[in-house]
Amino acid sequence: MLHPMVWLACRATRRAKAAGETRTIDERRAAEAEASRRRLAPPGDIRITDRTIPIGGVDVGVRIYRPPVAGELPAHLFLHGGSFWSGTLDTSDELCRFYARQAGCVVVSVDYRRAPEHQWPTAAEDGYAALLWVYARAAELEIDPKRLSVGGVSVGGNLAAVIALMARDRGGPDLVFQLLEIPVLDLTLSCPSISTYGTGYLLTKADLVEGYDLYLPDEAKRVHPYASPLHAEDLTGLPPAFVLTCEYDPLRDEGERYAERLRAAGGRAELLMARGHTHASTYGNSLRSTRRCQQATAGALAAAYARG
Repeated sequence: MLHPMVWLACRATRRAKAAGETRTIDERRAAEAEASRRRLAPPGDIRITDRTIPIGGVDVGVRIYRPPVAGELPAHLFLHGGSFWSGTLDTSDELCRFYARQAGCVVVSVDYRRAPEHQWPTAAEDGYAALLWVYARAAELEIDPKRLSVGGVSVGGNLAAVIALMARDRGGPDLVFQLLEIPVLDLTLSCPSISTYGTGYLLTKADLVEGYDLYLPDEAKRVHPYASPLHAEDLTGLPPAFVLTCEYDPLRDEGERYAERLRAAGGRAELLMARGHTHASTYGNSLRSTRRCQQATAGALAAAYARG
């Protein structure tokens, strides 16, 4: 059963969407950015540094989170969510600080270029270039190049899975883990949960269609593994994974199927489904179940570094 507080959030979201359905992408981006800034909390004991990476003649921003731990630390490359066209470094600021503190790692959050101004595969290539940058500057950043992981939320989970494929296909860097949270893994919208939970549960099928059309208008290309990792023919040689899904999420099936396929290919893949939740309702600290999910993902990240 859908959690009562999540049901209330679904109802409020439907009303907000109806009230703002005529807003342009730029207007929606501005409103989201302002809301994210208002939620920013003091960093506490986490040291936060903003840098830029030159990629393809432009500067792409990264935000680096370092816990108060001396010496060489593992590093987690993080990709925020946002339907491929929205989201900023501020969107997942609290989550990045949480992972840095709980998993004892340096988190590098990537401000990848977004659609529709920058279409597929720009966002994924930005993420892979950021991984190469982190690896090349391991000594400067005081990180362990042998303990690198990648992860993200929603479309960030898509980009993280794609980066893991790119690292395998392009000869590195080697990754010890991929943390895929409520991930987009199939841009063809072919999984049954898209229809089952595609209306009335925070994230809708219409939302997905809008984002995918902006990111990759050519539907014929959406089966490419660097767009839809679920359609990759070969999933061997990938790092261990932790996949978080939600019971009432239209993306639920593709996350579960990807974990199954990783295991079938001989890999390690742990799957956690948040019961009573829908897309992105597992973030925040208002419910015990959300805190349990966050502790589970942070624990999986820390355990991967210990194994690595």
